[in-house]
Amino acid sequence: MPPSFKPAYLIYGDDHGRLAERRARLRALAERESGSQGTEVFEGDAATSEAVAGALSAMTFAMGRRFIIVDGVERWKAADMRLLEPSLKALPPDTTVVFFGREEGRTKIPERLIAAVRAAGGDISTELTVKPWELPRWAVGQARALGLELHPAAARALVAHVGERQQRLLRELEKLALELGEGARIDLDQIDEITASSAERKSWTLADALVARDGAAATRSYLELREQGERLAGLLYTIARRLRDALDVAERLESGESVAQVRRGLRMPPKIAERFIADVQRTDVGGLRAAITIVADLELASRGGAGSKLSEDTLAIEAIARIAA
Repeated sequence: MPPSFKPAYLIYGDDHGRLAERRARLRALAERESGSQGTEVFEGDAATSEAVAGALSAMTFAMGRRFIIVDGVERWKAADMRLLEPSLKALPPDTTVVFFGREEGRTKIPERLIAAVRAAGGDISTELTVKPWELPRWAVGQARALGLELHPAAARALVAHVGERQQRLLRELEKLALELGEGARIDLDQIDEITASSAERKSWTLADALVARDGAAATRSYLELREQGERLAGLLYTIARRLRDALDVAERLESGESVAQVRRGLRMPPKIAERFIADVQRTDVGGLRAAITIVADLELASRGGAGSKLSEDTLAIEAIARIAA
């Protein structure tokens, strides 16, 4: 059954990445339905209300539905709607016009455009960025819309693994829906297993072993990762990031913050945060600062900056031993 389309759509908000994604998908759908000859795009300086009104009033010999995509309506003023409103009231039955607007700061969509799209029987949707601390709850809602039941702890773990980009989180949830099926319940262990790749998990295991100064475990993890083809540069990024996080935790604990206060500030699943803090408590601020310096020296040496003739792996294992000591 072919998709049905409303006469008009307005899609706007401050999540510019999501807006660009929806615009690209719509254009692909329009060209698949009507071909390039049935799809008109107005963007940049060409995206004026006068030009769009003219296109809506013009005769066309294209077969099938006609799509008009307008990008950049956030630049329009209320007065710009004077020419467009009559055209929206008299849209031909085989025409769909879609407006995209990127709001930012005081740049807002004209209220008259919102009213005109609504009066034309169109659909209005917003794409708004979610604050970082609201992402887990947002992920739970998105999962529910996909037919999944996502535990709050699992949602926090998903954000920790995937990051704070809404599009990336939504893609991961869509993959989970395809893999697990509608009605699946997703807990913390499943998120840890599914969303973090084997190499990623082992990279964090290596970094955490260095925080805990467990030289044997760190060396073993490092060698396994290298056998899998992981590059030293990528591993150093993960290690340095984890050590900086550990130093921040150590300094906060040293300044008198409670473990509970520090744990609430970590963007990690609860169990991982507890283990991480426990590892930090077994070391000290001075040791962590020294470890960060050693990693920086290793990065320099691995690029030939220290004039060493030793291999990357020898340099890395020596650095692991120095941190563990």
